[in-house]
Amino acid sequence: MKAEHSHSKADYIGILGSVLCIVHCLLMPALAFGTTMTAHHDHAGLISLDYLFILINGVAVYFATKNHKSVAVRTILWGSLALFSVSLIFEAAHPVFTWLGYIGSGLLIIGHLINLYICQIAPKMKWKVS
Repeated sequence: MKAEHSHSKADYIGILGSVLCIVHCLLMPALAFGTTMTAHHDHAGLISLDYLFILINGVAVYFATKNHKSVAVRTILWGSLALFSVSLIFEAAHPVFTWLGYIGSGLLIIGHLINLYICQIAPKMKWKVS
């Protein structure tokens, strides 16, 4: 039977949420080019998809870091979530926030991959990483 840490699904959801956000942010302006759509913000009902991505990644970071021993992993994940969230909220204010959003999303992916490595791969090896 495959040994999994208790929050591996949170890591996979966090990676998926960040990748979907990057794809959404890259494709929507290209799809909207030449149409009457002036902004790339889609809405699911009354909620902007940006807020949905923040919610998905926030829940994933919470469960991935819940009871986690590594301060470094918690710092990377929560810091990148803060960067990601602030940049999505303020991206209309200045173009730099768009790039910071991509950086925050990339850092979330890296943080979740590091967490998966520490919790799943490293315990199977001879040396311990914590």
